[in-house]
Amino acid sequence: MSLRRRSARFPRLLLAASLLGVLLAPPAAAASAHRSSPSGGPGAGLPLRVATYNIHAGAGVDGVFDLDRQTAELRSLDADVIGLQEVDRHWGARSEWRDLAGELARRLRMHVSFAPIYSLDPAEPGAPRAEYGVAVLSRHRIVSAENHEITRLSTQDPNPVPAPAPGFGEVVVRVRGLPVHVYVTHLDYRPDPAVRVAQVADTRRIMAEDRGPRILLGDFNAEPAAPELAPLWRELTDADPGAPTFPAQDPVKRIDFVAVSKGGVGVRRAWVPESVASDHRAVVADLLVRGRARDR
Repeated sequence: MSLRRRSARFPRLLLAASLLGVLLAPPAAAASAHRSSPSGGPGAGLPLRVATYNIHAGAGVDGVFDLDRQTAELRSLDADVIGLQEVDRHWGARSEWRDLAGELARRLRMHVSFAPIYSLDPAEPGAPRAEYGVAVLSRHRIVSAENHEITRLSTQDPNPVPAPAPGFGEVVVRVRGLPVHVYVTHLDYRPDPAVRVAQVADTRRIMAEDRGPRILLGDFNAEPAAPELAPLWRELTDADPGAPTFPAQDPVKRIDFVAVSKGGVGVRRAWVPESVASDHRAVVADLLVRGRARDR
């Protein structure tokens, strides 16, 4: 959906924030001053550092829930925008029934948008809903947010069939007045690629509705050359970090991605920091985003 159409509905999004999981935390300072200015003079693009990180519901490779450890890891990335997967929100004992998206946003002083894949009735009346999904953390103001449906094979249904379900998060952030669409996703993990094929088709359809700089962050559960991912590379560029991301201890394959729209976003560099704070490693990319700025 275009920014113009969605922005008109944004007041309703705020009213329905509890349903969409959109929270706001005090913003952090602007991007670090030590980053070099973009080369090529005016019009070359605005610098933006992004990252994707599957946080494994707060647990490291040792299986121990430790949000302090993950907070330190995320802070060290010094990213302006971060896509998170496997995010619990009052989900269960494994994450101490905590709101991981909200806590990480407060600790890092970033804005947050949470997009649940599952939102279940609480075990006790009056308790928060048990939710699990994806999230975006951003230093830049989030001006709109949406939780799109894509094809999923539910892990909560004993006899699942592929069907549309939420959990493909989209936000629009303003980078010095320039609207940038950021999407965060977590594709199906099963060896059979059939569901991922459908999810890629859904992803392309949804992203095609938007114009301007677009950034897709996520755990694709497939490697770059997987046939089911091939359609993505028609419109997107893989910010290849040149290193595997999974499993974190001794990674052997890259299933975590930063992908950007061709023409609207340039990739300056990308890398995979060493870490065992989750069962995945993060991917970080320094980008240049291009487009026409609008009124702030």
